[in-house]
Amino acid sequence: MRKRDVLLGSYIGTNCPQVVMPTASGKMRKTLAADTEQLLLIIQSIPSPKAEPFNLWLAMVGRERLDETIDPELTIDRALETYLRKGYSREWINQRLQAVQVRKELTDEWQDRGVREGSEYAILTDEITRAWAGLGTRSRSPCKSIPASL
Repeated sequence: MRKRDVLLGSYIGTNCPQVVMPTASGKMRKTLAADTEQLLLIIQSIPSPKAEPFNLWLAMVGRERLDETIDPELTIDRALETYLRKGYSREWINQRLQAVQVRKELTDEWQDRGVREGSEYAILTDEITRAWAGLGTRSRSPCKSIPASL
């Protein structure tokens, strides 16, 4: 692909770093890597009928996100549809949306009181989780942003 399209080749060489990864044989070799945004840009540049359905999907998702910037309620509707497709019950979905709202109100209150995002949010979240579940967030997930002293 890099040889076929000079512009794409220069993009890949500049924006896709080489990362050491294991090969199928188990040897470690430098391989070009890309994050999601870079990968989508590369796929969009592929001149193939096989890539066209993916490009149409990207255009549809882009249009949906633009519509959501005009009417943010569409974002909530999309979340509801996604949760329903994944098989979650309406009761679970309502509880989830309420939890998001409560979390937003809580973080708004923290901001009003001068709490800085980052480690202070992590500390407060850890304390809330301890009170609720008896465990800190470190014992529930491998989050590295919470200080080990908690």
